[in-house]
Amino acid sequence: MACYGLGRDLVPLLLNRKIIGCKWIFKIKRNPDGTIDRHKALLVVKGCSQVPGYDFKETFSPVVKLTTIRVILSIVISRKW
Repeated sequence: MACYGLGRDLVPLLLNRKIIGCKWIFKIKRNPDGTIDRHKALLVVKGCSQVPGYDFKETFSPVVKLTTIRVILSIVISRKW
């Protein structure tokens, strides 16, 4: 049984499944005068290695438009909630 470690937890690898790769993205944030302000690191998943229907069945990404938020806020204000 193979296990994949993420942080402190070990998760068993399911049969006939593969581990999706990941990569680190590093950025240096600078001040207006050019000096280094901070270093940022982001771990991203290489989603291009996934096979639809095999690695996942469906995806969902909730996105709200700014106009929707404005309409809801105007309703809240008009009804004094």
